[in-house]
Amino acid sequence: MAQSGLNMSRRIRRSPFTDKVEEYGVRGFSVVNHMLLPKAFETSVEDDYWHLREHVQIWDVGVQRQVQITGLDAARLVQMMTPRDVRQAKIGQCLYVPMIDEDAGMLNDPVLIKLADDKFWLSIADSDILLWVKGLALGLKLNVDVEEPDVSPLAIQGPKAIALMADLFGEAIRDLGYFQYGIFDVLGTRQLIARSGYSKQGGFEIYLHGGHLGSDLWDMIYQAGKQYNIMPGCPNLIERIEGGLMSYGNEFTRDNNPLECGFEELCYFGDDIDYIGKIALRRIAEEGPQKLIRGIKFGGGKAPPCGKPFLVTTRDNIHIGQITSGIYSPRLKCNVGMSMMAKGHWDFGTVVFVHTPDGIVREGTVSPLPF
Repeated sequence: MAQSGLNMSRRIRRSPFTDKVEEYGVRGFSVVNHMLLPKAFETSVEDDYWHLREHVQIWDVGVQRQVQITGLDAARLVQMMTPRDVRQAKIGQCLYVPMIDEDAGMLNDPVLIKLADDKFWLSIADSDILLWVKGLALGLKLNVDVEEPDVSPLAIQGPKAIALMADLFGEAIRDLGYFQYGIFDVLGTRQLIARSGYSKQGGFEIYLHGGHLGSDLWDMIYQAGKQYNIMPGCPNLIERIEGGLMSYGNEFTRDNNPLECGFEELCYFGDDIDYIGKIALRRIAEEGPQKLIRGIKFGGGKAPPCGKPFLVTTRDNIHIGQITSGIYSPRLKCNVGMSMMAKGHWDFGTVVFVHTPDGIVREGTVSPLPF
């Protein structure tokens, strides 16, 4: 196994693709949803960035666990957990849904997949949503079953992904719209494939149902992808920040509400649906958010790794934010980052100062997302 710095135990779960990422030279892992997430391979983050923008990569994103909700009250339970109006959700459609608590604090930002009128998947970010959903179902005495199925996504990302996927699964896969899914034949089984992924370069996610097929699926895709210069990869920090793709636990937590995160269009305030946290969210909307997520471009040469947030201040050293994800962009020729910015300081073009751990105070500007 690669020297990841992690002490392995059953509390840190492997995915159906972990054997393959080790075989293909993974250099380190993070832990998401108590599972191993590959974080680096042999290439540098900049080389990986350019490859992702130009070719195609295969990612083990099995950490995107599914919370499966089935039963007569499944749709009611799903609606209770999000301010997004999901009444018109269609089979074949994926919906990005903020999930909030009673104070309108963000609990997660999963992709909702409607499989049937009485069956849904929540493809979750890094928090224990399974336990929240089971608790709500029990407390509300709903007629539902809540479980984590044996489903592990494998992502195919990059501009050549569509050609590769059409080679493997037929031309019909080209007809999938963004954030739509279809059911395709995969290794003699029927599997859900969505046109989605944690990059802005285009691609697909295969929601593999049956972990025993993990290595065979990886091998099949990698072999077919050789003509497209396929490489193993993982969500790329440069590309993620440039694309304005936020990360739960980094850019926002339960201390933030959907309006601060820029999700106002996903929040429904009418009286004809109800959800947990609605009263609190209405109050926040009436008063207006006190912070907003923004991009920041800043100079001073390549910034060191953002292992801890970079303090963002005014010229007079007043704290107005913190960069929670930041890195040098070789395309933009400057450092880029994301920060919740205090009210009065979030206008685009506002001059700010970024304090990095190498002791340099770097001048920057507030910028829209994506960069």
